[in-house]
Amino acid sequence: MAEIKDPENTIIIELKDGPVTIELLPDVAPQHTQRMKDLARAGAYDNVVFHRVIEGFMAQTGDVSNGNAERDFNIRLAGTGGSEHPDLPAEFSKLPHDRGTIGAARSSSPNSANSQFFINFSDNHFLNGQYTVYGRVISGMEHVDKIARGEPPANPDRMKSVKVAADA
Repeated sequence: MAEIKDPENTIIIELKDGPVTIELLPDVAPQHTQRMKDLARAGAYDNVVFHRVIEGFMAQTGDVSNGNAERDFNIRLAGTGGSEHPDLPAEFSKLPHDRGTIGAARSSSPNSANSQFFINFSDNHFLNGQYTVYGRVISGMEHVDKIARGEPPANPDRMKSVKVAADA
């Protein structure tokens, strides 16, 4: 496990194959960082599936309204919702969408990100300046690489739990 420098701005996602530690970037995207921490602290991300996982591209999750595998789950609806919180304004930066970075998923409107996010499997620089980068995997990327592929996957993997490291 990586050394955690700032527990208040570090997320630990428990996957079937082990923990993934994410360093959030509050200096770059403070609203997206705060939203992820708020939803993690509320337990909203627990049991939410990865509903869109594209080989060589990214793994998308975070639909807290429709993606919880333990609560009225319908894979066809996963990826269509957000949270009870309002959408967030884009917080674009010069940070590139490199392997292991966390990006805010959204609709065609730049200011429509809410709770969904994706983890880049590879350098996806064509996304630079179009999607907010607000974190990076600092350990456990080998577990992310094992997430079941598909749009949606036949048997989707889920985030067993998502915690702020300061609370863990």
